[in-house]
Amino acid sequence: MPALPLPVRVLTAAVRDGVTAAGRADAAAQAGAASPDEVAAFEEAAGRLAALDPVLVAGVLGGTVRSLLEERHPDGLDAEDLRAALEGGTRAAGWAGADPEVLLVVLTGALGLTPDEPSAVPPPAVARHALLLLAHLTGGRPPTAHLDAAVAELARAQTVEMP
Repeated sequence: MPALPLPVRVLTAAVRDGVTAAGRADAAAQAGAASPDEVAAFEEAAGRLAALDPVLVAGVLGGTVRSLLEERHPDGLDAEDLRAALEGGTRAAGWAGADPEVLLVVLTGALGLTPDEPSAVPPPAVARHALLLLAHLTGGRPPTAHLDAAVAELARAQTVEMP
């Protein structure tokens, strides 16, 4: 695989770092309180994502979330599966003040269910919540294979010529 362009390398590193830090903070919060160091590491990774092109970030994070959901539900997603992901993500990321409405924007966007009106949620909040959801879906392990697949799919889509 050829070397990734700098923004994509920064993005994938921030996703890996953010998911790992969120997973550690989730685990610490379940044991009593989220570690200030892990919270700071998570916020730093989320800040790196906020500095990147929101379209690139949304494409990669959305593809990664979608890939994980598809893996967890090979027979398809139903309303109960989505409700469980939403509730579990909100509960796990309580230490970060996760907003269920923003997590819903992440889920619907990842599944390609876009509303008629553009979301009023700023892209950095969506990216931050996508990291929290990814941490929940992976148990805090970086979603390396899913992340790489999302980057490859985005690169493929960008090279396809439109008629």
